[in-house]
Amino acid sequence: MDFQQLADVAEKWCSNTPFELIATEDTERRMDFYADPGVSFYVLCPDNGCGDNFHVWSESEDCLPFLQLAQDYISSCGKKTLHEVLEKVFKSFRPLLGLPDADDDAFEEYSADVEEEEPEADHPQMGVSQQ
Repeated sequence: MDFQQLADVAEKWCSNTPFELIATEDTERRMDFYADPGVSFYVLCPDNGCGDNFHVWSESEDCLPFLQLAQDYISSCGKKTLHEVLEKVFKSFRPLLGLPDADDDAFEEYSADVEEEEPEADHPQMGVSQQ
């Protein structure tokens, strides 16, 4: 995929997240992202001909530790798409962005538990007499 196509993918991804694509550098194949409050990172995109993976990094000391999850994901087996990498970065940064952890499986389990507990027909409603 050429770099402009990757930049288009990144722009589309940004439209669904708090991040903005603030800079692209075609010769380095680098994209810089930023979100308030001061969360920043960049992605280096592999060349088409290379077997390299994407690379994510942050020049912010506060952000860097949160990228470990995304870096581990990228270095695991298999080719990754830019969208998959960006999604993993977003998940990694959720605590810094003040968003709840979006572990999909845990959320679904929690939602299912809540839905099961809601109907409480066994308990009398307040103010309704039992005759």
